[in-house]
Amino acid sequence: MNDHQYMEMALCLAEKGAGWVSPNPMVGAVIVKEGRIIGQGYHERYGQPHAERNALASCTEDPRGADMYVTLEPCCHHGKQPPCVDAVLEAGIRRVVVGSADPNPLVSGKGIQILQSHGVLVEENVLREDCDRLNQVFFHYIQTKRPYVTMKYAMTMDGKIAAYTGASRWVTGETARMHVQGQRHRNRGIMVGIGTVRADDPLLTCRMEGGRDPIRIVCDSRLSTPLTSQLVQTAGHTPTIIATCCADPAAHAPYLDAGCQILVTGEKDGHVDLPALMEELGKEQIDSILLEGGGTLNWSALESGIVQKVQAYIAPKLFGGQSAKTPVEGTGFPSPADSVLLKNSQITPLGEDLLIESEVDSYVHRDH
Repeated sequence: MNDHQYMEMALCLAEKGAGWVSPNPMVGAVIVKEGRIIGQGYHERYGQPHAERNALASCTEDPRGADMYVTLEPCCHHGKQPPCVDAVLEAGIRRVVVGSADPNPLVSGKGIQILQSHGVLVEENVLREDCDRLNQVFFHYIQTKRPYVTMKYAMTMDGKIAAYTGASRWVTGETARMHVQGQRHRNRGIMVGIGTVRADDPLLTCRMEGGRDPIRIVCDSRLSTPLTSQLVQTAGHTPTIIATCCADPAAHAPYLDAGCQILVTGEKDGHVDLPALMEELGKEQIDSILLEGGGTLNWSALESGIVQKVQAYIAPKLFGGQSAKTPVEGTGFPSPADSVLLKNSQITPLGEDLLIESEVDSYVHRDH
């Protein structure tokens, strides 16, 4: 096996931490000595040992003189865990092969420098694109302190998210719907608008076996979420945040009594100031959000520039209807030149449906 193959193994290990390690990165490590894999590990849970230490702890023989393959530059600062570079040096690792550099200002090349200064050979940027893609969320969050927002919707091939009657169950098939549950597990938060709460009374939990429920976030400018809604009724055991412009403590009281958290934001165009909300959610260590709102909230999110990725689940159906809802409503952009540009599109078949995922390239209609 070569460096790329060992790094691919480390990437597979790192992926096992999805949904559990946020706001930390997903990291995998493989230790090889004289062509033998003698240890492997990954960052399993937030606050628990990192991949390098787990790999070293699993070693079947003395790792002195071995090579370590790690998807992200080893950390060199004290957080909830001690620096991984110390463990690597103490173990006598001869060579470290790194996938991604760590943009965390507390690391950012310092981990590699420390290893090299102690005589460890370091090979950088092995499968870097794959390693970077694995931690898009972490890279965005550690540099901006804001959540990485993925706007997700299911639509027909004629661009409808519901029939003209409002009926929307189900646009896509079971395979696509189960894939969405995996996305709910991976993202730390899930966000909808008050319109979705009123129309669908959703629970917004992860229905994947062994999955983790996201923190539920409702954008409710006037604080009118029904106290009888499933979100409020279950807030005592599933974290629920209501973002509102309403600052009246008396209005907050019944929601607080039910277990909800109230986040008061500024007002922008009569609605919750979404960029300000992202700042507040970032402080709560919510590093990623799956935006499952309707066309109104989706438009506001795009217009305010908070979306980093779009996931469109497309069903081979045609609903028709001039008044049938579409994924993005609002005013719309005045011309094609003003649109939001997307890049790096990937297409994944999911049963009879297709998932198209694209990253937001730029918001050309605004000055940022």
